[in-house]
Amino acid sequence: MSLSAEGLARSRGDEQELPGSKGTDSDSELTEEEQREVEELTRRDREVRAHEAAHKAAAGSLAKGGASFSYETGPDGRRYAVGGEVSIDASPVGDDPAATARKMERVRMAALAPADPSGQDRQVAARAASDAREARSTAAREAMDKESDRSEAMPGRGEAEEASAAGSCPVCGIGSHGPEQHSGEIDFRA
Repeated sequence: MSLSAEGLARSRGDEQELPGSKGTDSDSELTEEEQREVEELTRRDREVRAHEAAHKAAAGSLAKGGASFSYETGPDGRRYAVGGEVSIDASPVGDDPAATARKMERVRMAALAPADPSGQDRQVAARAASDAREARSTAAREAMDKESDRSEAMPGRGEAEEASAAGSCPVCGIGSHGPEQHSGEIDFRA
């Protein structure tokens, strides 16, 4: 059997209230100034927890665990969250720049998810947006390289096929009409 920290303190006869534990009548012993401080700490605690919950919810599977908080002990002996963070996986996705771009967009959205993003949240979002742009550029470059490799690998492609691929007539190389225009027949269909 093991006792909680509070149970151990009581068994030793410690009179000092532990942070995070509720006192019996400590609220009634607080001065007006201390009561205002407790109210402010309570408000801040709610804001911090909601802020980090927004990050975690938006990050989804990219969140590495839960939120972690830094605390301040109020004049009532209770601990209040005054800061927090959610770790998010912002690493590239292997050799897949398109997937990396999508992931960085999710990171950006998670960073900006709270109603009032902090300066650091905005920095993370800006970095993720930059990484997403870079990844999209890499993906586009790779797609162009693949297309270029594919067209170079097509044997027997002559000038007519090149002209047609470029949107020109394969017979005369002028305009976007097709070879049927050079058959000597007139087509009256619209």
